[in-house]
Amino acid sequence: MRRAKWFIIIGTLLIVLVIAGKFLIFPGHKENKGPGTVQVKRGTIVDKALAVGNIEPVSQISVKSKMSGVVKKLYADEGQLVHKGDPLLKVQPEPTPLDLAETKRQVDLIQIKMNQLKLNLNRQEYLEKKGLVSKKNLEAARSAFEESNIRYKIASDKLALIETGKIRIANKLIETIIRAPISGSVLERDIELGDPVVPLTSYQEGTVLMRLADMNDLVFKGTVDEIDVGKLREGMKATIQIGALPGVSLDGKVTKISLKAKKRENATVFPVEIALTITKKEMLRAGYSANATIIIQERKDVLVIPERVITFRDGKSFVRVKGANGKPVEKEIQVGLSNAMNIEITAGLKKGEVVFEKPVKKIE
Repeated sequence: MRRAKWFIIIGTLLIVLVIAGKFLIFPGHKENKGPGTVQVKRGTIVDKALAVGNIEPVSQISVKSKMSGVVKKLYADEGQLVHKGDPLLKVQPEPTPLDLAETKRQVDLIQIKMNQLKLNLNRQEYLEKKGLVSKKNLEAARSAFEESNIRYKIASDKLALIETGKIRIANKLIETIIRAPISGSVLERDIELGDPVVPLTSYQEGTVLMRLADMNDLVFKGTVDEIDVGKLREGMKATIQIGALPGVSLDGKVTKISLKAKKRENATVFPVEIALTITKKEMLRAGYSANATIIIQERKDVLVIPERVITFRDGKSFVRVKGANGKPVEKEIQVGLSNAMNIEITAGLKKGEVVFEKPVKKIE
């Protein structure tokens, strides 16, 4: 019994030693299954370029005031939809006491001058009837009075605007309520109640009060790499994916390709614009980051194989197919459009034909 037990132990040890010896003597030995193969299939090849950028409104309006003062009242806020002519805010003129006094003094002085010219005009009319002055002198007196009257009206309107905040000129109401110049959404409100307002004039830009834009008229603004820009043309179709809206895809067309490059993170890129076709009711916001896939060329229902199985040599293309004896032989083919993964076969292969993978190079 004891002897049988020892025979079992010794036999087991011999089997373990034989298996271990095989792996030690032939550590890299593997069964050779031959080269891999792929089949020629029909498919679609798309050559495309990637643009990275943002969703922006086509036009954005900066609302400014032509009158100085302070913000007295707000009628609209950020994100609110407004129509052309809707009130946005009210600017209350707040002149300094010196400015108010100066304006009133100007009105008084102009009125005194106008009264004097009126008396002179009456005198000239009387003398002209007596034949003591010429009509030329009468016309000069009338012209001076009318000019003074206009200056008086201007000064009075200015004073009324400062004091009340609104006037009416030629049946047109002039007020300090700033109204929406377009229909759209309020993107930004740059002022608060009580903030001072610098007017827009020919020599100063003025305070930006709000920014408006039509959010139904949007455009993708981004950049493409210099490698791809030479392939792009205006009118090419594009698909836009928005990072903040997973699963949302928008169609568009390239409308602008910049002639001047920009440097961005040590890369040379060219700005592009893509007009969006909005068919769904997703809430799009200005500034959304997005990627645009621009379709450069597309081939549908063509013969394709992986580009990795092709050998390019001396301007020609070759693959390895099964020869008469079943071994791989090299064959020249004609290729077309490539997307860097698969490539179009225009001549030399048929659907279903088997192509060998390239042999794996061993490192000595």
